[in-house]
Amino acid sequence: MGTSRRWVAEAIARVERDVAVTPLREVGLPREWGVRLHLKDESAQPSGSVKHRLLSAAYADALATGRITEGTTVVMATAGPAAVAGAYFARSIGVEFVAVVPGSTKAEKVAAIEAMGGRCRPHHPPAAIYQEAQRLAADSGGFYLDHFAAAAHVMDWRARDAFPERRGTGTDDRGSGNIGAEVVAQLGRAPEWIVAGAGTGATSGAIGRFLRYRGYKTRLAVADPENSAYFPGWASGAPDYGTGMPSRIEGIGRPRMEPGFLASAIDLVVPVPDAAAVGALAHLRSFAGIRAGGSTGTCLWAAWRLIDRMLVEGRQGDVVAVMGDAGAAPDLDGTAYAEAIARFLATGRLDVP
Repeated sequence: MGTSRRWVAEAIARVERDVAVTPLREVGLPREWGVRLHLKDESAQPSGSVKHRLLSAAYADALATGRITEGTTVVMATAGPAAVAGAYFARSIGVEFVAVVPGSTKAEKVAAIEAMGGRCRPHHPPAAIYQEAQRLAADSGGFYLDHFAAAAHVMDWRARDAFPERRGTGTDDRGSGNIGAEVVAQLGRAPEWIVAGAGTGATSGAIGRFLRYRGYKTRLAVADPENSAYFPGWASGAPDYGTGMPSRIEGIGRPRMEPGFLASAIDLVVPVPDAAAVGALAHLRSFAGIRAGGSTGTCLWAAWRLIDRMLVEGRQGDVVAVMGDAGAAPDLDGTAYAEAIARFLATGRLDVP
C-alpha cells in the first residue's frame, strides 16, 4: 500500500513550518557614518544551521515528487551543517537518516549529526563519499539527497507570500523562508548590500533572484574564502572552474563551481583571506560580545570592505551579513585584521593588512 496523500501533505507542512524568521543583530557603528551593519543570524534556526532553509526546501520537494515516502531512508554525503539539518528534518517526519562522512571526520561533528537522530557511516577516501551515498541509497531502496544539486532549483526565490506585504495584516507574520524577503521586512527598507557566503550556492542564489524579481536597489556580495573556486570562476566567467583544494572555512567555499551557484545573480564576489575571517571574528567577540564561526567571519570581513567603500563614495544605508553556523574557525593569526577593523572604527579608514 502506497504512502497516503495525507501523510505527504502533513510531512510537507511540518518541514516548511519548521523554518524560523531569524533575528537581525546590529553591530554598532559611528552614528555620523550613516551606515548600519546587521547580522542575519541563521544560527537561530532550529537545527542551528544556515543550511536549514535549503534542507527544508529539499525535503519538501522530495516529498512532493514521491522520492521520500513513509519508511524511506534518506542518505546524504556530508559531515557538515547540511547533514545536521538533514537529520533534523528526517526526525521531524519520522524517517531514517544516514550521513556518509569522511573517515577522518571529527567526533564532535559525528555527535552533532547523531544528536539530531541521524546515523553516520564513515567512508574512505573522502572524495568517494558521494558515490558511496548513492550506492547505499540504491541498495537499501532509500533516497540519496544531493543537496548540491537540489540547491539549484528547490529554494523559493519569488517569496510570493513573504511578509513585507503582509505585515500588520494579522494573516501570516512568518515569512516565506526567503532570507532576502525577511531582511527587507525586518529593516522596513531595502539595504544597500547583503553579504552571504556560498557553499552549495542556495542562499546567495535565492537572495539574488529575489532582489531582481522585486526590483530592489540592494546589491548582493558573496564572500569567498581561500582555495574556493567561486571567486575565480565568477571573475573569469568559467562555469567549470575548479581549484581541487578544499576550503578551510566550514560550510562555505568549494573546490569546484557547484550547480546552485548562480553567478549571474551576484553583483560582487569578495575574496577573503582566511586569516581575515579569524580576525573579524576576534574583533566581533571583543567589540560586540557575539561569538560565531568561520563563515560569519568571512562574510563580516567582506562587509567591512564594503562599508569602507561606501564611506569613500559618500553612500549611506544598511549592510546585512549572513551569520552562519557557530563552527570552528581555522587556527590562524588574525590579529592584524582585528586591529585594522578597530582602527577603521576610530578613523573611518580601513587599511587592509
